[in-house]
Amino acid sequence: MKTRTTIRTIRHSRIRKRIYGTSQRPRLSVFRSPKNIYAQIIDDVLQRTLVFVSTLDKNVKKTCGYGGNQKSAQILGEALAVKAKEKGISKVVFDRGGYLYHGRVKSLAEGARKAGLEF
Repeated sequence: MKTRTTIRTIRHSRIRKRIYGTSQRPRLSVFRSPKNIYAQIIDDVLQRTLVFVSTLDKNVKKTCGYGGNQKSAQILGEALAVKAKEKGISKVVFDRGGYLYHGRVKSLAEGARKAGLEF
């Protein structure tokens, strides 16, 4: 039998066949656990992580507290966009990591868009 994690991994590999981050438009990758959410901006050509933010970061944790809800995901998206702007990144390709586009994943995306990241 396939577990939920295995099914998500299969779905993620299907998505990754089409989504590819370049230097001009890096990939915004999302991973969520039951208690926290992690997001990173990756340049697939150079195979480098350009920006990384999670709900475990001190600045984000002060404002949101618990990291496993939609409010904290939106705050995380805004913090990610601010860090990306500092690095000169304004456009990204969104990689939802095999998760459905609702709940925390959607809140993170909306928070990043609200702070000025385009995708």
